[in-house]
Amino acid sequence: MAAETIAEYDVVLCVGDTTFLDYGSIVVKKEGYGPIGKGGNGLILHSALAIEPEKGQSMGLLWQKLWNREPKQKPPKDETPTQKKKRQAATRKLARNRPFEQKESYRWVEALTTVEKLVNKHTRVVHAFDREGDITEVFDKVRQLQHTGVLVRAAHNRSLDSDSERLWSKLEAQPISFEQEIELPQTSKRSARKAKLAVRFCPVNLRTPYRFDNRDPLLVYAVYATEVDCPEGETLVEWMLLTTELVADIQMASKILRWYSYRWHIEEYHKIFKSGCQVERYRLASDGMKALAGFLSIITVELLQVTYLHRTQPLAPAIEILNPLQLRILTAKSPKPPKVLTVSWAVEAIARLGGYLEHRHKTPIGIQVLWRGWLKLHDLCEGWQLARET
Repeated sequence: MAAETIAEYDVVLCVGDTTFLDYGSIVVKKEGYGPIGKGGNGLILHSALAIEPEKGQSMGLLWQKLWNREPKQKPPKDETPTQKKKRQAATRKLARNRPFEQKESYRWVEALTTVEKLVNKHTRVVHAFDREGDITEVFDKVRQLQHTGVLVRAAHNRSLDSDSERLWSKLEAQPISFEQEIELPQTSKRSARKAKLAVRFCPVNLRTPYRFDNRDPLLVYAVYATEVDCPEGETLVEWMLLTTELVADIQMASKILRWYSYRWHIEEYHKIFKSGCQVERYRLASDGMKALAGFLSIITVELLQVTYLHRTQPLAPAIEILNPLQLRILTAKSPKPPKVLTVSWAVEAIARLGGYLEHRHKTPIGIQVLWRGWLKLHDLCEGWQLARET
């Protein structure tokens, strides 16, 4: 957990997201798993990752939740289409009427309240969510908390006042305040590129739904960014960001955009968790799997920190990602260690432990080879410590 690590900071970001862990091929030991996605079987993982707000380096997990859905009951074999329609309608009504705390969407609010209790009261934590976290309960909860803020990409064209003015039309009517370039990381749907954004911003009052006891409007700030000169074949970037942080000038609006651009770290975290640590390849009973996931989560954070620093500050001192013992062992295992030990050298040395071939040095270092090297380095350190104690 990163709660102690961030105590020295006045403001820290906390990026959150949910992913499915698929164990559909498990035939036995199925108890404790449940339906996911379209016909899958497995677990659901929600992670809250602390991010340093200036340079975007990940600092560790603040909170994580792992759970399973209950398997659905099979419908009666002789069910008619009319009966099926009635059964599905009853199921939907039951789901709508459940208390919010019993719904899966409660995880977004649960992250806010749990982290608030964990973190030093002198540190303000600003949670960054994608569109799935755009629910009124999130904004309502923030106004009840002392040192928590939120930054959410809007999913709904919300009503703003009694005349039913809408969020998008309100922001589109604002003048462009400035333009800003941001780095877009590579995803499954786009290649990495720089994007120039035209930015508008203003305060807005979100109407509160009737289900809330406190019907006062929710005052937030909207930052609306649309891409200028989008390359042909690429999807236009359009971010409607809602935040509880005060956005009174261009500098703060620019900071909000940069903060939201760090949200991709949580997607990278889940990618490393799956493809690097290969958490879905294990075949354990659910209790054992949940314990193993906790262990793998720690290593995933370490790998995320290493790969990010390697990409952004390759010439930084290696001591920033490794402790003295790890450096000592890596140096001993390297045929010709340099006089100045950098992050770039350390990552390549770890990759060699994982089987990275020296003659293919132009090939990018993959996350699986880093994972194997990182595990081997851990084993070597543990062996060295045991040898000293005996």
